[in-house]
Amino acid sequence: MGDEPEVAARLAARLGELRVERGWSLEELAGRTGISRSTLSRLERGEISPTAALLGKLCAVYERTMSRLLAEVESEPPQVVRAAAQEVWRDETSGFVRRSVSPPHPGLRGEVVEATLRPGADISYDAPPVPGLEQHIWVLEGSVEITSDGHAHTVEAGDCLRFRLWGASRFRCPGPGPVRYAILVVLP
Repeated sequence: MGDEPEVAARLAARLGELRVERGWSLEELAGRTGISRSTLSRLERGEISPTAALLGKLCAVYERTMSRLLAEVESEPPQVVRAAAQEVWRDETSGFVRRSVSPPHPGLRGEVVEATLRPGADISYDAPPVPGLEQHIWVLEGSVEITSDGHAHTVEAGDCLRFRLWGASRFRCPGPGPVRYAILVVLP
């Protein structure tokens, strides 16, 4: 992301704020997410960076898209976001790279995200951050296997998959090369 250490610190603080706003203890949040209390504590203190899967679980309980959560730790988004200024978040563990092409604005319902998965990357989300979230996945390069609410799809370069997300989802890059795709997200 822009100034990665500073943004990481603000993200850690925001995760703690969201828990406190709801009046939840670390133990209660652990029960709601399936993430250990110690991991949650280390995340909130900024000692570790969240993986895509952990951030997905937290977004689900806080009812936010990942873009919205990341935008909350940034300043007010400008109307034009130059390529060099687009925020990039990396999960080295899973091989997921996420670029916020159009950071969300509190009053808007749509956003564009560019994602890249390295060959063999496999990311599962237990639940959507917002039930009924509409996604359009347009593959720019490579191939990705997407499972949404139990329906599996292989989406290749030039293909576009549209769905509303109500349950679990999975994104897997079968290779041999990485997959790069655009995600158009529309809040219900």
